[in-house]
Amino acid sequence: MPDIILVMDQGTTGTTVVLFDSQFKVVSSGYREFRQIYPAPGYVEHNPDDIWKSVLASLDAALKKSGSNPSDIKAIGITNQRETAVVWNRETGRPYYNAIVWQCRRTSDICENLKDKGDEDLFRKKTGLLLDPYFSGTKLTWYFRNVPDLREEASKGKVAAGTIDTFLVWKLSGGKTHVTDVTNASRTLLMNIESLSWDEDLCSILEVPMSVLPEIKGSTEVFGHTTNVPGIPDGIPVCGIAGDQQAALFGQACFQSGEAKCTYGTGSFLLMNTGNEPIFSNNKLLTTVAWKIKDETTYALEGSAFIAGAAVQWLRDGLNIIENAADIEELARQVPDTGGVTMVPAFVGLGAPHWRSDARGLIAGLTRGTNRAHLARAVLEGIALQNVEILYAMESDSKQKLLSLKVDGGASKNNLLMQMQADLLGCKIIRPEMIEATALGAAFLAGIGAGIINDTSELTGIYNKYHSFESKIGDGEREAVLKRWRVAVGKA
Repeated sequence: MPDIILVMDQGTTGTTVVLFDSQFKVVSSGYREFRQIYPAPGYVEHNPDDIWKSVLASLDAALKKSGSNPSDIKAIGITNQRETAVVWNRETGRPYYNAIVWQCRRTSDICENLKDKGDEDLFRKKTGLLLDPYFSGTKLTWYFRNVPDLREEASKGKVAAGTIDTFLVWKLSGGKTHVTDVTNASRTLLMNIESLSWDEDLCSILEVPMSVLPEIKGSTEVFGHTTNVPGIPDGIPVCGIAGDQQAALFGQACFQSGEAKCTYGTGSFLLMNTGNEPIFSNNKLLTTVAWKIKDETTYALEGSAFIAGAAVQWLRDGLNIIENAADIEELARQVPDTGGVTMVPAFVGLGAPHWRSDARGLIAGLTRGTNRAHLARAVLEGIALQNVEILYAMESDSKQKLLSLKVDGGASKNNLLMQMQADLLGCKIIRPEMIEATALGAAFLAGIGAGIINDTSELTGIYNKYHSFESKIGDGEREAVLKRWRVAVGKA
């Protein structure tokens, strides 16, 4: 068997483990969902032990399907839900509390208080981020204010904190290494985006002891080696890590400044490579680290819509309008348009460029003639329209007109949604044959880290098979839809 790169793609609702060969072809994969915990309105948690069990189950499934010898695994890459935070005991490995998920809004008051004190501009200048419950820094503030004895435990050196990548490396290494990569660290509100180190002033403002934070490394360094992981040998290097959206940007081969991608998952996430210098947004977009390879740091602009595929799940699970998520396309095609219905999927607030945590989902324009198909089509249109606003803001900040957008993630399989996106953006949509770009990006990074490949120049030929969608509507029709959307967003 050829060398195998094992990728752990730890997502919001489940974990996928993908085995790639040295040519970055998928050998096999395994997937396991885990519990979503909603202890109060707006609160979202995961049990860290559930996450780890899902990793092991997915790993076992992928290995059994592949027929590979575990000794063929030469490198491990990790990509993960980024802003989810967890705290655990360094000695026992026991979590002090459930992981607080990126979708959770419990720290809204903390963020508002910091804004009232005039701190937002400092955070924006130092981190490229806005003060929002989305990011993990205020989640750590919440832990230290609400988990009994946590601060005292931290003063004794017992507390480890981090994002999910940090937790996974800790588990994979048998508790030997407490590390993160620069892309995940750039999502915490605690890392200075230019020095790429934890910022003492920001940690102090958020009441987070610096002693609990992991070491920050580049995206292709060796983060640790496997120790006592069921099913695989000891000593395999974990040598590629990036947060899920940065991994997708890398996996989409957006290596040049101005190239952009959109990943359609639970939410939708647009990232544009902006090169070696951070661009600070005038339109409430985020400045983030795209990746760091050796001594070269690449930055990106990012806009996130918190709800994308989750809106389709709501039609399935909340309203029982469809049986399976994939059914939405056939249903929506039963009507030529939304019949004037507009759906703003602000179930957990609005992300970029609005950043309104108080906004809520809204359906406008209902008539007696509205049916299930109109609603299904309006949901797809709402997903696409969120991305239009983000991309317009990106073009304004970067001073670059986007000619094409690369897409990936589960909902990118939906041809109607992709056509809507092309129509409403007025630009070409490119969907590669391999739409699991997040896992592929982590495999690329691990491949570089393990020396299986030398640099990105060896990866540009991966995307020779793709499907494209061109806009089929005129400017007037596009503007009419956008006008209807802006009115609805104002009411959300």
